Amino acid sequence: MPNSKRLSRRRLQIAAGCTIAVCITLWFFGGNLFLARKPILVGVLHSQTGPIAVSESAMIDAERLAFEEINAAGGILGRPIQWIIADGASDWPTFAREADRLINDEEVSILFGCWTSASRKSVLPILVESDHLLIYPMAYEGLETCPNVIYTGAAPNQQITPAVQWCHSELNARSFFLLGSDYIWPHCVNAIISDQLMGLDVEKVAETYVPFGSTDLKSYVQEIVDTRPDVILCSVVGDSAIAFFHELRKAGISPDDIPVVMFAIAEDELRATDHTDMVGHYAAWNYFQSIDTDVNRKFVAAFKKRYGADRVTSDVIAAAYNSVYLWANAVRESGNTDVQQVRNALRQQSLNAPEGIIAVDPSTQHTWRPVYIAKIQETGQFEIVWNSNGSVRPVPYPITRSKADWDAFVNDLYQSWGGWANTTPTTPGRSTTND
Repeated sequence: MPNSKRLSRRRLQIAAGCTIAVCITLWFFGGNLFLARKPILVGVLHSQTGPIAVSESAMIDAERLAFEEINAAGGILGRPIQWIIADGASDWPTFAREADRLINDEEVSILFGCWTSASRKSVLPILVESDHLLIYPMAYEGLETCPNVIYTGAAPNQQITPAVQWCHSELNARSFFLLGSDYIWPHCVNAIISDQLMGLDVEKVAETYVPFGSTDLKSYVQEIVDTRPDVILCSVVGDSAIAFFHELRKAGISPDDIPVVMFAIAEDELRATDHTDMVGHYAAWNYFQSIDTDVNRKFVAAFKKRYGADRVTSDVIAAAYNSVYLWANAVRESGNTDVQQVRNALRQQSLNAPEGIIAVDPSTQHTWRPVYIAKIQETGQFEIVWNSNGSVRPVPYPITRSKADWDAFVNDLYQSWGGWANTTPTTPGRSTTND
């Protein structure tokens, strides 16, 4: 009997030990499984309201589509993506505040966002201070490299300078009218164009700027009527661009008379408005929905399936979509979401994208992309009239000036305005012309 009691006690001790071991094992592996399945938190920062929302809100749709596709395929490293969307409200200080909130309060692992250069410039100090990372999916003026930004839109040599050369050679343009919104991007774009026009030994008829968000374009169009340039290079954005083409048509100026080459209007803006006024004019981008490849057809079909048959794709939509996949591949390669490791991995990424093969340039953190120039059709789509026949290496700083000179130019604008946009613009219609 004593032996039976000792045996029973021993069995109880063994059973208790096994139970504890099982609990510890379940806690350990269950905890690790929970951590492994913990969502990867990312921030999306674009304008959902204000005058730029007409152009910017579709970027959110593109990023969301990519997130959903990745989650449907099992996520990244076995973890789903969870995204927080913040509204920059077409206001530069709001962009800065929301970037700070997403990084420091929400603790997102990456930011996808911005559209205008003024919004990006406002966010940069937050990124640098926190040593965080933004993927910026918009064509811009260049004149910047920052270790805290991956630039997936066009540098100036991938949009601006090819368009000017095309105007000179294909449209036989010898007099150019430069029109832009009154903030950092158009001023820099027009400085780059001005250098190029000087090199081509052609005339810059005028360089003039529209107050940001203004829809009163009559005086600007009157100046075009008076000067009769061969071509207009347009870096007007948002609602102002739509108003410009309306006034141009009212003045009786057709594309056959004076063609416009645009750097900020694409398929989505045409869809959102009556684009009759824009038919026959041109745009320069790195992507158009009309690109005839299997990869692009699948991308367009997926976008329409998710958001409706009436929706269209565009350069900023493709760049935003590509940005998510480049980042996802970098996270897989680095094995975690650490900002520094992901940044290093991003510098080595390439992608068979809707527009063609793209790749992040490790020295500049800008992206190799093909270049296209296309003509607006009545359908709201673009007919491609020229392409670069391959991806073009990004050159953020045009060689017409030294990096120090370009940096000084940008700094002078900031100092004179007290920010990244001119809040005290000159009288509408007043121009800067060649001396």
